Amino acid sequence: MANPFSFIKKSIGTPSYLGIDIGTTSIKVVEVRKGDKNPRVVNYGFLESSGYLARANQALQTSGLKIFERDAVELLKTVVKETGTTATDVVASLPPFEVFTTLLDFPAMGPSEVQQAIVYQARQYVPLPLSEVALDWMKVADYQDEKGFAHQKILLISVPQEEIKKYQRIFAGAGLNLHALELESLSVARLFAGDPTASVIVDIGSRSTNMMFMQGGILAWGAQSDFASSSLTQALATSLGINPVRAEELKKERGIIGTGPNYELSSIMLPYVDAIVNEVKKAQFSFAQQFPAAAKAERVILAGGGANLLGIEKYFEKEIGVPVVKAAPFTKFEYPPEIAPFLPELNPLLTVALGLGIKQFT
Repeated sequence: MANPFSFIKKSIGTPSYLGIDIGTTSIKVVEVRKGDKNPRVVNYGFLESSGYLARANQALQTSGLKIFERDAVELLKTVVKETGTTATDVVASLPPFEVFTTLLDFPAMGPSEVQQAIVYQARQYVPLPLSEVALDWMKVADYQDEKGFAHQKILLISVPQEEIKKYQRIFAGAGLNLHALELESLSVARLFAGDPTASVIVDIGSRSTNMMFMQGGILAWGAQSDFASSSLTQALATSLGINPVRAEELKKERGIIGTGPNYELSSIMLPYVDAIVNEVKKAQFSFAQQFPAAAKAERVILAGGGANLLGIEKYFEKEIGVPVVKAAPFTKFEYPPEIAPFLPELNPLLTVALGLGIKQFT
């Protein structure tokens, strides 16, 4: 899948580069180079900011379109140093809450005509003056209306110029060269490009959940929710009267298995898991309304750190009613055999970073 963003797109001539996912509470890095048959992951690392567990304002990012530059620079320096990466060229992701997207409907026309129409339409939809944003677009569907006229669905994407400059400063401050920025959902969708199975990818992060609808191996639509993994942690901390750091440990250890000594923990967390499930159902309904001819999802793919919650696959499958699997992006790569035992946890955790990592080879 091509990256539609053109506001930062420089060629990378070095033999390896970094895919970097700056999340709301963590930074994830993969170093990728050309392999024998597939791109090869030669290094990876991730670092969490535990301060966010105690105080919301310790998060690296918030839904208020702010990223804390100094913290991000220092954590980025740390994870790169500790991981031992040698590449300095970077492809990085933009979270959905830093990007404005909307779905537009146009009659069938060529790319140059769409480009002209986009500028006109953008003035009506983008919440900032066009001089303050970078615009791009991608076609996500062709269809015929009830009268037989050809139409196309266009995803309009805009990013505040100030956010772009902020990312440029962050990577420059860490001694890295930013070569491309792209929307998280495009990075994830790239890993499933060409897969014909109609799917919903549910990327459960710490502070937000990103839902992507794949049709014929192409990203057709996306939605975002503020219900996410940290909601479960805060619920445990409040209900049990414990430190949020300990609540996070319990969440990871026990999950939502729901039997024996784990029953109480499950009963505390399940209402928040239900909230995420309901957001997925709402997104499915909205998708069906906007794409009435689209195939119904045959599976749900769970990604992000929240996908590692014990018991979440079976619970989602029961509630959604279709097969549920964890993302397995490492199948697209060559990698050192010694990391194989860790893949069940790393696969969903590094999905966005690996989607960035495969960009230069697609």
